[in-house]
Amino acid sequence: MLPDTKIKIPNTIKMIAILLSGCGVYDGAEIHESVLSMLALAERGEAYQVFAPDKNQHHVVNHLTGAEMPETRNVLVESARIARGAAKNLADYRAEDFDALLIPGGFGAAKNLGSWAFHGPEGEMDAEVKRAILETVDARKPIAALCIAPTLIAKALEGTAHHAVLTVGTTEEPSSNEIAAVSAGIEKTGAQAVMKSIREIQVDEKLRIITAPCYMMDANIAEVKKNIDAAVGALLGMVKLG
Repeated sequence: MLPDTKIKIPNTIKMIAILLSGCGVYDGAEIHESVLSMLALAERGEAYQVFAPDKNQHHVVNHLTGAEMPETRNVLVESARIARGAAKNLADYRAEDFDALLIPGGFGAAKNLGSWAFHGPEGEMDAEVKRAILETVDARKPIAALCIAPTLIAKALEGTAHHAVLTVGTTEEPSSNEIAAVSAGIEKTGAQAVMKSIREIQVDEKLRIITAPCYMMDANIAEVKKNIDAAVGALLGMVKLG
């Protein structure tokens, strides 16, 4: 028998898209979660591209006092702060150009990418965010959603044939967020909400969606880093499986 002379091409990863919602936990993307996601990818030798919608934030919050500030900021411009300037308009995102999509949390995900923070599961979604998520799911590309971002997945898939299994945390451990209420809202969209601790992630093998509680739970930055590392590891594992 002749030896196999076919060239074996390694299953390499091209690029991961990261969707941000501004800069700052109270009115944009959670900075720790965003940077730790980038770090987790970089430590594994993977490249990423940041995207954000080119629109004004819902509002601007003083992160010292929690008070609303009388000014206007742009989600894409603010996201570029975290991306060190390398951010692109979400309107330019095409699932076919990327291997996976990663969405950190922060109130901006529920205020700027959608309106869950104000209207729960009855709220609307940014049209480009919905398109990006649906396009990625339909292309069978993996998605990782952190913290409150799983609500975006639930809302985007509402009314479709896709019923994701998602987590935003657990009621069994300390959390300053309304885990039970958010989970009930997720269920109202037609998705399934499961309870997971900061030491766990939820992997929906069928839809190729990974969710992790992160700062939805009362966790420190080291715990959040481990949670994100696990989510990114699962995300890249799905990419390599094809």
